Amino acid sequence: MYIADKWQDYKLIDADDGERLESWGGKILIRPDPQIIWKSGRKNPLWNRADAIYKRSKEGGGSWVKKDIPESWKISYGEMTFEITPMGFKHTGLFPEQAANWDWFMPLIKNCGRRVKLLNLFAYTGGASVAAAKAGAEVCHVDASKGMVGKAKQNAALSGIPSDRIRYIVDDCIKFVEREIRRGNRYDAVILDPPSFGRGPNGERWVIEESLDNLITTITGVLSVQPLFVLLNSYTTGLSASTNGYILHNNIVRRFGGYVESDELGIPVESSGTALPCGASSRWTSSKI
Repeated sequence: MYIADKWQDYKLIDADDGERLESWGGKILIRPDPQIIWKSGRKNPLWNRADAIYKRSKEGGGSWVKKDIPESWKISYGEMTFEITPMGFKHTGLFPEQAANWDWFMPLIKNCGRRVKLLNLFAYTGGASVAAAKAGAEVCHVDASKGMVGKAKQNAALSGIPSDRIRYIVDDCIKFVEREIRRGNRYDAVILDPPSFGRGPNGERWVIEESLDNLITTITGVLSVQPLFVLLNSYTTGLSASTNGYILHNNIVRRFGGYVESDELGIPVESSGTALPCGASSRWTSSKI
C-alpha cells in the first residue's frame, strides 16, 4: 500500500461504522466513507465535538452541518499550502492520500536532469499540479470545471508557484489531448485522476469502465520520445489497482518499455495503527526505481 504518512496538518483520527473522524488543520470533521464497514466503538471524545459533520440525505446527496467553523481555511504539506473548503458531496477540496503520490513523483522530476513538461488531467483543485510545479515541472492543468480550476489557481498562489509555471485549461480532457496530439505538443509526464462518471463542459459523457482504455491509448500519443512517468489514479469501486496497471502495461509498456507498479492508496488511522484504503494508483516509469 502507498501510505500518506508524512502529514502534519491532517490526521485521520478514527474510522467507524461508515464514517471518518478527521482533523484538518485543527478543524474536526466527520465524513462518510463506504470503505469503513467495521465498528470500533467511537471511544475518542472528538466524535461528539466535531466542528462539521456531513449528513447523508435519504433522497440522495447530503449537506454539511457546521458549528463555529470558517467557510475555508488553510493547511500545509511541506512547502505547499492548500485551501480547505467543505463542499458538496462530502469533499473538502483535497484528497490527503494523494500525498503518497506527490512524495513519489517529486524526486523523479527534481532528479531527472532535464526540463519536464507535465500534463495533469482531471486535475481538480491542483494538488498534483502544485507538487509537480514545486519540483520544477512546467505544468498544463486540465479540468472540465471552471470552479475547480479557480481553486487550483488559489492553491498555486498560496504555495508560491510562479504564475507562468502552470497553464490552466477548462476543457474536456480527451478532446484536449486529441488537439495537443494534432498540434504536435508532447509531454514528459502525465497524471490522470479520472472520475467514475462525469460530463464535460459541453455535455460530453464519461463512464470510466467504458472509456479508460481508450483514454490511455490516446495518452500514448501525447507522450514525448523519452517520457518520464505516467500516474493513473482511480477511486472507482470495482476497478482494482491491478486492472488499472494492466491497462497502463498494455498501452504504454508495449510502446515505450519501462515498468508498472500498482497498489492501494492509504491513510494511517491514528486510533488503530492500521491504514484506511482510499483508492488505487498505478505508476509507469521509464526505468525501475
